[in-house]
Amino acid sequence: MAKHTRNPYKVADHYTREAKSRGYPARSVFKLEEIDKRLRLLKPAMRVLDLGAAPGSWTLYVAQKVGAKGHVLAIDQTLIEVPLPAHVVFLHGDALALESDALATFAPYHVVLSDMAPSTTGNRLGDQTRSYELFTRALSVAEKLLLPGGAFVGKIFMGEDFQNAKAEMKKVFRDSRTMKPEAARASSYEIFLAGLDRKRTDELF
Repeated sequence: MAKHTRNPYKVADHYTREAKSRGYPARSVFKLEEIDKRLRLLKPAMRVLDLGAAPGSWTLYVAQKVGAKGHVLAIDQTLIEVPLPAHVVFLHGDALALESDALATFAPYHVVLSDMAPSTTGNRLGDQTRSYELFTRALSVAEKLLLPGGAFVGKIFMGEDFQNAKAEMKKVFRDSRTMKPEAARASSYEIFLAGLDRKRTDELF
């Protein structure tokens, strides 16, 4: 199984330095911040599931946005080393192998996030295929655990499976968006698919 974690680059740029200055462990926080601002995704008192949460930037951002009355479940195979607020629960393990009861700690969720990515091998086609598999499995979790009207954001590597991923999103959500935040590195072929307004279960068939 590929490691479900974010893959930091070694060379720090201004996004990395700015993230550190604001108390976030990685530059990825600015990707979620842009997505959140454009979609008005996160609100106080929401329940949020964060898949592939390490090193913790998305988790910290979400925790601040939902506030103490909200709940965040963060999951990763890599430990989060930064302190987390009391309304965040971190589970150390494979997000896609955990028992349903563990994933559903705060379900049903208002938002499910997945920044999971495979450990890259240099074989672009193989990496894209593994990314698509992670994306579709995260989408399946979202379909099971989201409230009707809820939202999902998942990372995927652009490739030949991308149109299939978009088609799968349309089965579950009334609206879907494709986004590449400005904070994504120019050389990266990662992209984010956002599903908005989850359909009711009786509308999925």
